[in-house]
Amino acid sequence: MSHGKLREEKLCLNCENPVEERFCPHCGQENVEPRQPFYYLFTHFIEDFTHYDGQFWKTIQYLLFRPGKLTKEYLAGKRQLYVAPVKLYIFISFITFLLPSLLSSSKNESEDSQKVTSAEKIKQKKDAEKELAKITDSIKSEVLKNEVLSKNKNVQPLIENNLIKINEIKNSAPDESLIDETEDGKIKILGAENKHEFDSIRRTSGENKFLYAYSEPFAKKIFSLQEKGLNKKEIFARYKSTFVHTLPKALFLYLPVFAFFLWIFHNKKKWWFFDHGIFTLHYFSFLLLGILLLIFISRLLDRLPDYGLFTLLAVLIHTAIIIYMSLYFFIAHYRVYESRKRMTILKGSLLFMINFVGILLMFLALMYISFLMMH
Repeated sequence: MSHGKLREEKLCLNCENPVEERFCPHCGQENVEPRQPFYYLFTHFIEDFTHYDGQFWKTIQYLLFRPGKLTKEYLAGKRQLYVAPVKLYIFISFITFLLPSLLSSSKNESEDSQKVTSAEKIKQKKDAEKELAKITDSIKSEVLKNEVLSKNKNVQPLIENNLIKINEIKNSAPDESLIDETEDGKIKILGAENKHEFDSIRRTSGENKFLYAYSEPFAKKIFSLQEKGLNKKEIFARYKSTFVHTLPKALFLYLPVFAFFLWIFHNKKKWWFFDHGIFTLHYFSFLLLGILLLIFISRLLDRLPDYGLFTLLAVLIHTAIIIYMSLYFFIAHYRVYESRKRMTILKGSLLFMINFVGILLMFLALMYISFLMMH
């Protein structure tokens, strides 16, 4: 129930029927003043979940700790006591992908590791160049010395031995990989620093035509962003932001696919597609809560000292949550569809593997689309 100010008039603004108490008996609208403070928009939204007859907390309790119970209750017609499945999924999805961005975390370890790796590569190249210069000078001095001692002596073996050393040091230097970084922080793709260089190298490459054809969309996007003045750090930050904003939409689009596989594996007369959709919404809502919990624990542990005990504790907690998230599907499936245990394990295992592959392919496609959508 909201805390909006009640109107003195006893005529519903929605249907114009008399209102004796707080809610209209005809349409159910609350008879409060239509103009409220700005913060009312947010408090009313939260109250819809947390205060109205305890719907939210009871729904979350069943969702987390009683797999399949919420779906069975909803399909049995007991719907007034719980948050509607679609409303629940949208709310949890909103919280899951908004809250982590609001939580302050420690330094970005991936960016730091990228910087360290890049610095190490540059240092290795410089050290290799110094060694090459030393050996080249050594060759020159040895050749001159041998020419002075004896003009008839063949210095070719000496040159060949030192050339072998040069090649060994060249081979020890880091090779050009698919993605590298220049000293000024720009991205190199297969040794090219811009689109013109990439096209030139691609035309002269004979054996790696497929690799260049595969890399062309990424190269085109990266080089266009670099022309706008963005460096490697800023490009990957944009990619991460685009990916996070696209992920909830992709998961929502996969919902009917997940429900479709459930429909295939069960009795069509007993179970309608609607029933599988309710199971899917509740299961995906649980998965989102599990992901939120993993993110929250990671953020919390990042603030603690880097001791071995805390690291072990983090591994144990993450492992326990992942195992529970995996077993949750089998328990919920067994309780909702009320099939025999062996059949539940068989169907559950097949569905788990099929959807694992499907979600993995969806994530790969999402990563590709998110990268191309950057601007």
